[in-house]
Amino acid sequence: MTPAHSESPGRVFLAALTPESKAALGAAEIELSTFPFRVGRENRKIEWTDRGIRSEKRAPDSKPNNEVYLIEKSEPMNVSREHLQIETNGGGYSLLDRKSTCGTIVEGETVGGQNRGGRVSLRDGDVIIVGASISPYVFKFKVR
Repeated sequence: MTPAHSESPGRVFLAALTPESKAALGAAEIELSTFPFRVGRENRKIEWTDRGIRSEKRAPDSKPNNEVYLIEKSEPMNVSREHLQIETNGGGYSLLDRKSTCGTIVEGETVGGQNRGGRVSLRDGDVIIVGASISPYVFKFKVR
């Protein structure tokens, strides 16, 4: 089992490859500094207005389930509330599908899905699709 939040042995980045991914990260690329780094669907009530997105506030004492929250506007949902996490493992990195419904695609191979989970090693340049192949959430894993 991975420790709750340990420091990374190297510099690792997640780069957005789609506009939706960039909006979720709040930048074209972010550095992952704590592990496990968790990604999942935003499950608070969201309202789309002419001024943008308005969502309900989290309770002050609640802890987030994810470091990055992905927003889906409509069905079918590609992203589970607790979808994936990136972990360190002996100087390397791995992606753990957190028993998501649609799975996670890493370099064209589906990991997990149908609530069964799974794990795969990550290498520099790997492309990660969160959910099914039609998901707008596509990222590149980078190690520097």
